[in-house]
Amino acid sequence: MVTDTGATRLEAELAVLAGSVPDPELPVLTLAELGVMRGVRMHEDGHAEVTLTPTYTGCPAIEAMAADIERVLTAHGIREVRVNTVLAPAWSTDDISAEGRRKLSEFGIAPPRPHSAGGPVPLTLSVRCPNCGSTDTELLSRFSSTACKALRRCTSCREPFDHFKEL
Repeated sequence: MVTDTGATRLEAELAVLAGSVPDPELPVLTLAELGVMRGVRMHEDGHAEVTLTPTYTGCPAIEAMAADIERVLTAHGIREVRVNTVLAPAWSTDDISAEGRRKLSEFGIAPPRPHSAGGPVPLTLSVRCPNCGSTDTELLSRFSSTACKALRRCTSCREPFDHFKEL
């Protein structure tokens, strides 16, 4: 592995590029905002190794993510890119950045409720409507357009919306 400061700067630059790739299922979010892009390491033979953690085991979007990252990094001059999928540490909805949560809400998807690290699990089950802000919402289906979202409806404004489920 290359460990000089030039490689470290290049790794940081490549991590920004790889992290800027839009999520194929939620294109309003980048892989960095979603929290699935874990890192980039340059090796002495010149290949870049990118580490991704899927939102859940068997996530079908991971192949598209890897292909998009390879495309972005090879366009930047990296001749060989290897994308590795790792399951530990497991991805959690707590990995979604504050900016990612804001973008989900603006896009009409209720972001997952944050967990307090090491603290008690919140007892509230309310989900805030991204359209009007009401917490008076109801579950219509445990699954929506993707397995990581549920379909809800606001009983105040009557609008249906997706809720990114907490993991």
